[in-house]
Amino acid sequence: MKPVTELLDLTGKAAIVTGGAVGIGLGITRRLAEAGASVLIADINREEAARAAKELSGAGLRVESIGADVGDESDVQEVVDTAVRLFGGVDILVNNAGIYPNVPLAGLTAATFDRVITVNLRGVYLLTQRVAEQLKAQERGGHIINVTSIDALHPSMVGLAAYDATKHGVWGFTKNVALELAPYGIQVNAVAPGGIVTPGTQVSTGAEGDMDPAMMEAFLATLPMRRMGDPDEIGKVVLFLASDMASYMTGSQVVVDGGALLR
Repeated sequence: MKPVTELLDLTGKAAIVTGGAVGIGLGITRRLAEAGASVLIADINREEAARAAKELSGAGLRVESIGADVGDESDVQEVVDTAVRLFGGVDILVNNAGIYPNVPLAGLTAATFDRVITVNLRGVYLLTQRVAEQLKAQERGGHIINVTSIDALHPSMVGLAAYDATKHGVWGFTKNVALELAPYGIQVNAVAPGGIVTPGTQVSTGAEGDMDPAMMEAFLATLPMRRMGDPDEIGKVVLFLASDMASYMTGSQVVVDGGALLR
């Protein structure tokens, strides 16, 4: 039986974290790297990704970055190829990249809806498909972890219809792919965050996609723990799912929401 320190040790493992430059993604990147993994941040914001990689590398962690749109097939292939070139393979994929424009149905444009689908759902499919083929070729198993949301189980507020549709989709996708990949030793799980303090939840300029302050205040009042979560609180759960601590889990979704779904 392995000691706890070995169960959480990711030394020699290679990870891809999409949307890993800021917020929840950065929290995930930091925890995986601290556990010993080499991490490639894939983020549409190339500058933020490079900044995050430089900061974490300066702390003695192995973190690289690449600019990528997860909805673009050629970008996704480049991400996987880069991870293989830099690290010699891929062991962990975290599909974290996502957008959540807060727009009531009456004002939801087709262009906005399509973009949410492309980033939040198509991106998960593309990365999962490419990484799964790499993992099968390596013949040593691996972990795919999808960041869903409590909205994959229950709507949190009005204005997130497109977002909720994608998160329900990712949860369904997670379960089916877990079934398909289990024979290859590839575990596919999800983590469902509730309200987490990120740059996106703190901005309120009135533009499409910003979080409405009144709605955010109302949401906070419903939380049994009476506080928003921290990105690191998601990072720690992802580390658990990426480690041998979760050795008998696949097709599962871990809810990390401060008790929001108890209401």
